[in-house]
Amino acid sequence: MHEPDSVQLTDGMQSGAVLHHLDAARHRASWPTVSAVIPTLNEAENLRWLLPRLSGVNEIIIVDGESDDGTTDIVRKLRPDAVLIEQPPIGKGAAMRAGFQAATSDVIVSIDADGSMDPKEIDAFVALICCGFDVVKGSRYCVGGGSDDLTLLRRAGNLWLTRLANVLYGVRWTDLCYGYIALRRSVVDRLGLEADGFEIETELCVNAITAGLRVAEVPSHELDRRSGESKLNARRDGLRVLRTMMRGRRTPPPPVLPRYEPGFEEAG
Repeated sequence: MHEPDSVQLTDGMQSGAVLHHLDAARHRASWPTVSAVIPTLNEAENLRWLLPRLSGVNEIIIVDGESDDGTTDIVRKLRPDAVLIEQPPIGKGAAMRAGFQAATSDVIVSIDADGSMDPKEIDAFVALICCGFDVVKGSRYCVGGGSDDLTLLRRAGNLWLTRLANVLYGVRWTDLCYGYIALRRSVVDRLGLEADGFEIETELCVNAITAGLRVAEVPSHELDRRSGESKLNARRDGLRVLRTMMRGRRTPPPPVLPRYEPGFEEAG
């Protein structure tokens, strides 16, 4: 069973090495281009805060589920350079999959539209990609991470599901159900993503393990949603996550030959 590399920036030597790599890579051609994929459904007010803070990415892809609150108008006004994809509101997973396929940068970062994920953390995710990891997942439970938003029910459910994932997949993750994730665009096809809902985050992580990809965790602090209400239903979506884990354990995604992507050489 493949055991992923789990990087938590709590060790002084590891943290210092990653920060050094980040600083050095910023001044070399090896720093990759970055696409931010943002699923939206009636997030106009939150995008007023988020979009101006995404100055450090090369491409913004908004996948909107037919919002009726002016979300697309805000996108066109604040970021006319953004790629805007409109599709029926099937779910977050369907939106993420569409965004991943549309992305053209070396690295894709999935970030929520509600303002709960700080764009300032993107560089830490990308730095670990530059260190050789294929997928970097945020953790609210690493030292340095945290959450202002988790309810008691969601916290307990996430803890139980994370422990189950660790047993099923032989990993040592601290946070399973969190959608702040970065990945190499070249591995998207190898992940075999099919989920339509919030379980996409779990599917991405467990499929990365079964595909033999290198996975790292990095601390992230989840902020409160800035306005509106979450579309997540803890009980319903928790069951979907559970089914995704069990199905992924039985049927790993089919192997896909990796694609060579010129222009982004792995730093080392």
